[in-house]
Amino acid sequence: MASKRAVSRPALSPTEAILESISDGVFTVDLEWRVTSFNRAAEVITGTPRREALGRLCSEVFRCSMCEAECALRRTLRTGRPIIGRTGYIVDATGQRVPISVSTAVLRDARGRIIGGAETFRDLSEMEALRQELAGRARVGDLVSRSPLMQRVFEVLPAIAASSSTVLILGETGTGKELIARTLHALGARREGPFVAVNCGALPDTLLESELFGYKAGAFTGATRDKPGRFALARGGTLFLDEIGEVSAALQVRLLRVLQERTYEPLGGTRSVEADVRVVVATNRDLAGQVRRGAFREDLYYRVNVVRVELPPLRLRKEDIPLLAEQFIARFNRLQGRVVAGLTGQALSLLMAHDWPGNVRELENAVERAFILCGDGPIDIGHLPEGLTGSGALPPTGAGMRAARELLDAQVIRRALERHQGNRDAAARELGIHRSTLFRKLRRLG
Repeated sequence: MASKRAVSRPALSPTEAILESISDGVFTVDLEWRVTSFNRAAEVITGTPRREALGRLCSEVFRCSMCEAECALRRTLRTGRPIIGRTGYIVDATGQRVPISVSTAVLRDARGRIIGGAETFRDLSEMEALRQELAGRARVGDLVSRSPLMQRVFEVLPAIAASSSTVLILGETGTGKELIARTLHALGARREGPFVAVNCGALPDTLLESELFGYKAGAFTGATRDKPGRFALARGGTLFLDEIGEVSAALQVRLLRVLQERTYEPLGGTRSVEADVRVVVATNRDLAGQVRRGAFREDLYYRVNVVRVELPPLRLRKEDIPLLAEQFIARFNRLQGRVVAGLTGQALSLLMAHDWPGNVRELENAVERAFILCGDGPIDIGHLPEGLTGSGALPPTGAGMRAARELLDAQVIRRALERHQGNRDAAARELGIHRSTLFRKLRRLG
């Protein structure tokens, strides 16, 4: 009996044998979107037996994140163009999400007529697990970094979050000081309480005082009812005072009392109120220098400088630029329902070459602008702001790596000459090249 069954089984064609042997899932559909073939790997990845898949609508078998929004195979059949390596996920027969990459193609008969479509998909579960493991090493809360400088910050954040001490965050504008403060709040014991942020440099002194401490009805003209301040609103949580270096001397005295005695009085009030908050402050100024100049109270400085976190500027951790750009693009894709496929090598090279005086905020703005302009493809150099591309004269699309490299050379040389007031010998020494090499590059690049 066994021999009869073996003899009666139809022999596989060479194409079918290949499809059965590969590790990628492959299925085909007709023009009514019904599955017409389903290989062994497709059975394994989806958890659906071939006999159950054949003849069913592909959306019922291949339950993919792209089915409802933008089906890759439907787009290929509409445009006639294949799609390569689009990522998403499917829900397998057990209800588990499986990350995959998808490629599609049109099926034609011997006369060239379209008779359906073919889709191959690859299980990315192991790759995704590795990516998450690597991301875990580079992530604390919403912060991401591979920089050794930031890794040292990441190492101390959990311990700082577990304490109740006042924290001073130092860093240039745009380095992410508020994000650090929110991460400390999220990791700390007060995470269930509110996080309230105040920009001390954005408000005049009199308004800032009422914003922080609130006021009682009748405290001043127009105060018709009580208003709670930010200290009251942050009760049980964290109060973040950004740009603490902008606070006037008079208000510094009131802040010092709050931090020392943990109480305050609303404007027009007669009774002290407990300040049940954790205070985190930040500045882009040199507070120690302000203390020496008499612009910032020394006693308040030592009161806020209990625990200090110093954020390095982006120019000192450029290895984070690809990671941050990827994070921004992923967020914009989620918010706008698009599938922008990252950055080209040329665009990333330009991002890496820039000094980013505005730090992470400037990078985010540049990526967002490029995201808006790039359409469906990857972000290329033509989509980046002119400030990143030097004079704004960009090579045409498809000019390749040579054009991008020359653009980078011109940008780097121009900045070296600017730093040395046009002294070519000094610029050549900084660039680590012979002066004759610099002269040749200047002539070639114009």
